[in-house]
Amino acid sequence: MPVVVIANPKGGVGKTTLATNVAGYFASQGHAVMLGDADRQQSSRLWLGLRPSAARPMTTWEVNAEQIVKPPKGTTHVVLDTPGGLHGWRFNDVIKLANKVIVPLQPSVFDIFATRKFLDQLAEHRHADRMQVGIVGMRVDARTIAADKLREFVEGLGLPVLGYVRDTQNYIHLAARGLTLFDVAPGRVEKDLAQWQGICNWLNQ
Repeated sequence: MPVVVIANPKGGVGKTTLATNVAGYFASQGHAVMLGDADRQQSSRLWLGLRPSAARPMTTWEVNAEQIVKPPKGTTHVVLDTPGGLHGWRFNDVIKLANKVIVPLQPSVFDIFATRKFLDQLAEHRHADRMQVGIVGMRVDARTIAADKLREFVEGLGLPVLGYVRDTQNYIHLAARGLTLFDVAPGRVEKDLAQWQGICNWLNQ
C-alpha cells in the first residue's frame, strides 16, 4: 500500500495544502484514500470535515479499543500530513512508514536552511534506501530572485524537483469547501493542474 508522507520541519510551508491535494489526486484515480493527520493542529482532519458528501470519499485514522491507530479496512493509498518541528521518535515513526516523502519548500532563505538539515536526516535514516524523496516548490513566483535562489538550491541536492506550485487563491477557496484541484472542472484550475503534472507522474511511479 503506497504511503506518501508530506513533511518539512518548518511550519507554514504548505504541507496541508499539498497533503489534501495529493489525497484528492489519488481519490480522483478511484483509489480508496486515507488522509492521516499527525499534526496537533489537525488541519487535514478539519478539512475532511468540510468535504461535501458528493465529493469522492476519503477516510482518516481508525482508533480501536487499545488506542492503536490504523488505516480503515479497504484503504489502498495513504497520505500523511505532518507537523512543523517533526523530529525525534515522531520523525522516526512517520518516516519508517513512508514509500514516498514529499518535501514542500518555499523560496525563503530561512526555509532553505531549515530544509537542508531535514533532507540530510532523511538521507541518513535507516529506511532511506526504500523510500523516494521529492521536492515541491510552494508559493513560487518564477519572476523573483527568491525563486532563482530556490532553483539554485534544489539543483544541488540530487533530488527530483516534482514541480513549482504558484501562490493562488484557488487553493484557499477550494480548501474552505473541503475540495481539491481534482474535484472541480479542469477548466477552472487549468494553470494549477499543469503545475501538478510532474507531481502526479511521480506519484504514479
